[in-house]
Amino acid sequence: MRQELSTPVLLRVMRVTLHVSFAALLGLACLRSVMELGTGGGHELRLALVLGLAGLLALTYVLGTTVESRVARGRADPGRLRWTPVWLAAVTVLWICLALLSRDFAWVVFPLFFLYPVLLPPVVALAAIAGLTGVVVLSQLLHVPAGTFTAPMAVGPSMGAVVALLVSYGYRALYRDSQRHVRVIRQLESTRAELARQERSAGTRSERERLSREIHDTLAQGLTSIVLVSRAAQQSLTGDDRSTTAARLATIEETATANLAEARRFVRDLASPALKESLPTALAQVCRRTEGAAQAADTNLSCEFSVQGEVPDLTDPQQTLFVRATQSTLANVVSHARASRVVVTLAGWEDSVSLDVVDDGVGFDPHALRHRGSDDSYGLSHLRRRAAELGAELTVESEPRHGTTVNLRLPLAPVLPGHATTGDAARPGAAASSPPEARTVGTAPGKSQNHDDRGTP
Repeated sequence: MRQELSTPVLLRVMRVTLHVSFAALLGLACLRSVMELGTGGGHELRLALVLGLAGLLALTYVLGTTVESRVARGRADPGRLRWTPVWLAAVTVLWICLALLSRDFAWVVFPLFFLYPVLLPPVVALAAIAGLTGVVVLSQLLHVPAGTFTAPMAVGPSMGAVVALLVSYGYRALYRDSQRHVRVIRQLESTRAELARQERSAGTRSERERLSREIHDTLAQGLTSIVLVSRAAQQSLTGDDRSTTAARLATIEETATANLAEARRFVRDLASPALKESLPTALAQVCRRTEGAAQAADTNLSCEFSVQGEVPDLTDPQQTLFVRATQSTLANVVSHARASRVVVTLAGWEDSVSLDVVDDGVGFDPHALRHRGSDDSYGLSHLRRRAAELGAELTVESEPRHGTTVNLRLPLAPVLPGHATTGDAARPGAAASSPPEARTVGTAPGKSQNHDDRGTP
C-alpha cells in the first residue's frame, strides 16, 4: 500500500533529478564564490555571508523536501503540507539574497522554476517565475562590468523559465494521472474486498442452511423416532410386558446407533449414507427402519418399497437428494399423517428419475395452508430448496381424509449417440434453461398430474 501512495517511477526520477540539480548548482556556486572572493582583497566578510546564506538555503531546502517525501510515502501527517507556501517563500528569499550578492547563484533558480507551478496556483506561479527571471537578469546586470551586458543574458534566463514552466506542467499532469490511478486501484481493492466479504457471508448462510437440512432430515428424524418409541416402551413397561419393552428398547438402540453413525459422518466429511451402497438399497433400508420404528411406537404403519424400470447411476448429490427426500417425507408420514400404509416407489425413465411417496393418511388442504401464509412443513420447505438446487421438481398432492402423494422428479441430461448413459449423463438441468419450480396442488390421492397411479395404496 505504501508503494501505491508514492508517485510512479518516472515521477520519482524527475523529483530526484530536480533535487540533485539544485544541490549541484548550489555547490558549484559556492565553489566559484570561494575561488573569486577567497583570494584576498577584503572580501572575507562577503564570502562568509554568502556561505552562511548558502548553508541556510541548503538546510531549508532539505527540510522541506524531506517532509514532502515522508507525506508522499504515507509516513507523516498530510497536515504538515500546509506550511509549503512558507517554506517556498523562505527558499525564494534566501536565493534572491544570494543572487544579488553573487551572480554565480543566479543559475540555482532553474530547479526552483519547477517547484512553483506544482506548489502554487497557476496565476501565482506565473507571476513568481516572471519575478525570479527578473531577479536573474538584475543579478547579471549588477555583476558584469559596465557596458558588457548583452541581450543573451536576458534571453537565456527567459527561455530557461519557459522550458522549466512547460516541464513542470507536464510533471503536474503526470502526477494527477498517477493519483487518479491510485484512487482507481483503491476502489477496485475495496470492491474486491467487499465482494469477498459478501461471498464469504453467502457461503456461510448456504452452509448453515445445508447443515440445517441435513440435521432435520437425519438426526432430528432419528431423535423424534427415539422419543416416540421410548414413550411406547414406558407404556409397555408399566404393563409389565417385558418382551414388548425389550423389542422397543432394541429399536431405540438401532435408531440411536444409526444416528450416531450419521453424526460421525457429519464430523468426518458430511458424507451421505447412500454413497456407500446403491440408491435402491439405501431407500429400502430407510423404509425398513421407518416401519420398525413405527411399529415399535404402536402406530402399525407398513412401508412398502419398490423399484420400477432401470435406475441409472446418479452422482452423490443426486443420490443424497433422493435419500433425504425419502427420510423427510416418511418422517412427516409418521409424525402427522396417521397412516396405516405408505408406498415408496423409485422409477427410472428415459429422461428422468422419479420418487413417489404415497400414504393413506388424513391428508391436508394445501390451499388453506397457503391462505394462512405458512408452508406445508419445515421439512418440505427445505426439500423444495434442495430439489431446486439440482434442477429437480417437487410436487405435493393432498386432500383432507384422502392421503398425500409426494413426487420428486429429477430430469436427466439428454444422451448423445456414442456416449455413456450413466455417470456424467445423469446430471440434472441440462435439458432446460432453468430448474422448474416446485409446486403444491390439491387433488385426490392416486390422481397425480405428473405421474401415473402406480403404487397407490
